[in-house]
Amino acid sequence: MEWVRVGLSRLGLPWRLQRKSAALVGVGFIVVAALTFFSRETRLDLKQSKDCHFPAIFNFGDSNSDTGAVSAAFGRVPFPNGITFFGRPSGRYCDGRLIVDFLAEELEMPYLSAYLDSIGANFRHGANYAASGTTIHLTDAQLYGAGFNPLSISVQLSQFEQFTARTRELYNQSKTSSMINTLPNPEDFSRAIYTVDIGQNDLHFALTTMKDKQVQAFISGIIDQFSWSIENLYRNGARAFWIHNTGPIGCLPFFVIPHPPKPGNTDQNGCIISYNQVAQQFNNELRARVSRLRDQLQDASIIYVDIYSAKYSLISNAKKYGFPLPLQSCCGKIGIVDCGYKEMVNGTEVHGDSCNDPSTYISWDGIHYTEAANKWVASKILDGSFSEPKVSIAEACQRLSPPP
Repeated sequence: MEWVRVGLSRLGLPWRLQRKSAALVGVGFIVVAALTFFSRETRLDLKQSKDCHFPAIFNFGDSNSDTGAVSAAFGRVPFPNGITFFGRPSGRYCDGRLIVDFLAEELEMPYLSAYLDSIGANFRHGANYAASGTTIHLTDAQLYGAGFNPLSISVQLSQFEQFTARTRELYNQSKTSSMINTLPNPEDFSRAIYTVDIGQNDLHFALTTMKDKQVQAFISGIIDQFSWSIENLYRNGARAFWIHNTGPIGCLPFFVIPHPPKPGNTDQNGCIISYNQVAQQFNNELRARVSRLRDQLQDASIIYVDIYSAKYSLISNAKKYGFPLPLQSCCGKIGIVDCGYKEMVNGTEVHGDSCNDPSTYISWDGIHYTEAANKWVASKILDGSFSEPKVSIAEACQRLSPPP
């Protein structure tokens, strides 16, 4: 049905895969970086005197940090995704690395394996539970029917609980088993950093299905669910958190290009004001709730990262930083063909190819950022400039007692 296709395509999932499982799939936090914008060939390398020396990263979220969950579960993300850095499809809806990849580089760890990926996965330094198209809100019939992924954050937490339980069982059974070489040490669960970036799809759903008064109540509800998720991780041993708010959804080409906003509803950058106001409302409530969580969980380090401001700063100064078309996308044709696929349009085969130089675009496919944009944002957030409190990723465990 067309309404299902619209729900799925707006998440960025290839239409070919939509045909196979239209009711199940969709496409959708995290971190990294340095004080200045580094060259694209240079790894981000920020060293602090108070390094936490995290042994592992556990990530939860949507497509902004999915490194292969949806690709493993529903079909491989096609080329030219991955073209810039990996040279092949890597499970990421991007031409290269995501912010979570730069975070792993900064902490000198391997890129995170998706928990659902059974081929070549190594979880010694953590696992990635993020899945494209997922929400904070538990996936109900309405969300499911609109094409959102059922792997909501509550499901991701369930996967994490199973992972920790089975890891401890294997270590108790045999410390010489070769299998435990691909798993974290059980004590690492309390010493790891837990990164979270989710909420964009919830707002997407609310903006396209609800009236203004309903959106307010919906946001309050998902903030409650988000808070429960952090408390649940804490009860399972997590103590260091790095939490992103949501980005300026009203600046995504997916919204701006097919449905130009009405006069008076655009800002100086061409973004949709009303959509960004909803994102800001979500962020304000999330910020207040994180503050309350700090009071509740006083032995935890909970860092709130204003990813919205970092991304909006990039869009506002795009030309200055080498991105001449901030509201245009590089790969595919929005509303016609997804990145990496082909469709018949009025008897003509149309290909969702990549632009010639993704490094000059902020948006990769209308919803997700390019590697160049991810790297720029990463370089602005991991030093703590956009964090509350102003703590870098290398110092995010500062409230924790040193390990015995």
